[in-house]
Amino acid sequence: MDSKEKALEIIATVLNPGFYKDVSVQNNKKVVFNLLLDNPNDQQQKNEIIKDLESKLKAAGFTELDVYTTQKPPEGHRPIGGTANKGTIAPKSPVPGVKHIVAVNSGKGGVGKTTCSVNLAIALKTLGYRVGVLDADITGPNVHLMLGSKDKPFVNEERKVTSLEAHGIKLISMGTLVDEDKPTIWRGPMLDGVIKQFLREVDWGELDYLVVDLPPGTSDAQLTLCQNVPLSGVVTITTPQDVALLDARKGLWMFEKMQVPVLGIVENMSFFSCPHCNERSEIFAHGGGRKAAQELKIDFLGEIPIELKVREGGDNGQPITAIDPEHAVSKAFIDIARKVDSKINSLVSK
Repeated sequence: MDSKEKALEIIATVLNPGFYKDVSVQNNKKVVFNLLLDNPNDQQQKNEIIKDLESKLKAAGFTELDVYTTQKPPEGHRPIGGTANKGTIAPKSPVPGVKHIVAVNSGKGGVGKTTCSVNLAIALKTLGYRVGVLDADITGPNVHLMLGSKDKPFVNEERKVTSLEAHGIKLISMGTLVDEDKPTIWRGPMLDGVIKQFLREVDWGELDYLVVDLPPGTSDAQLTLCQNVPLSGVVTITTPQDVALLDARKGLWMFEKMQVPVLGIVENMSFFSCPHCNERSEIFAHGGGRKAAQELKIDFLGEIPIELKVREGGDNGQPITAIDPEHAVSKAFIDIARKVDSKINSLVSK
């Protein structure tokens, strides 16, 4: 890969097609390109984009970045050096104050994705990090329940929605904004708008990690997240049986196409150990997650067994990793958190 191809690959992780053109590399070290913005005078947005690009380009061996900004062409016009961009997707820019954004995804429902998201967030906090959880499952929000948050957010003096806090974790969830027994019956564009608001209009403060609990599948929420913020990576949750693994592969393929680093696979509900006789039962089979990781050449982050205390903690708003960090399941989540943290640090340093 030559220097220009490398620079283009890095720029594509921060900006969507149609928001940049005329990329060149001088002396294999200085990257120059034209940044296309709807509002070229928005200096804050430009600075955030440049800051993110500079760190990624420096890690790849480039020493200088020169960006000049012009007006983005009207919709339907195909810019030179890029493709026409449908809709009103803004360039990717970091969430102010948030260092890393980690998506947690699953190909299908019912695999324990939200349970894993919440416990992963607490495990990262156990490692000493400042952590938040964004519940992007707008029509089926459960993060607030699993963290035991019953408060309602409000708008502060800076006209931002306050994030809530439980077990030392900051959070926002649609479940804290609507009546518990009423469904959220919305079409895709409305869901898209709420996720953008949760990212940009919530006061997250300073966070090392923002864990985003996505709805299952590969649809609007995943696309909105990938197209609007630079993701540090995605963790895929699966159970061992074939149908879950098949759907997990589809999700991984989508994130790879969106140029999001795949941090690895977690096999949830991996096995069950009887608390009375200690006999192990592999209810949903076992080892499928590890095998899929090997075949796909990605990391296998660990396995989480079926455990009554995990279910009880989720129902009671007392996640097992928070209330019993010495439990075997908690240690498994903490080990997964260490691997996620290590993987992200290695990607940043490249």
